[in-house]
Amino acid sequence: MRPRDTDGTRTARPPRKHNKENAMAKASKAPASFETALAQLEDIIQAMESGDMPLETALGSYKQGIELIKFCQTKLADAEQQLKILENNELKPLELSNGQ
Repeated sequence: MRPRDTDGTRTARPPRKHNKENAMAKASKAPASFETALAQLEDIIQAMESGDMPLETALGSYKQGIELIKFCQTKLADAEQQLKILENNELKPLELSNGQ
């Protein structure tokens, strides 16, 4: 809740800053899909491997990467569970019709 002025009205919010912290906060929202999360994770890995990232940024990217990994693991576990259900609780290898 915002603080109140002496006349009892709420004070105006300061304008939002567009900086690295806001960008990281936006990036920490749940990805739209497994593929999006994987692409974001690949971008983080590539940026960290470049060696040009300041320590604080690297730590933030590492934390974001951990969250993306958890998201991907959850999506994969959900997909595996759906396959088990579809195959009467027996996980079977995927058989492609074109012989791959």
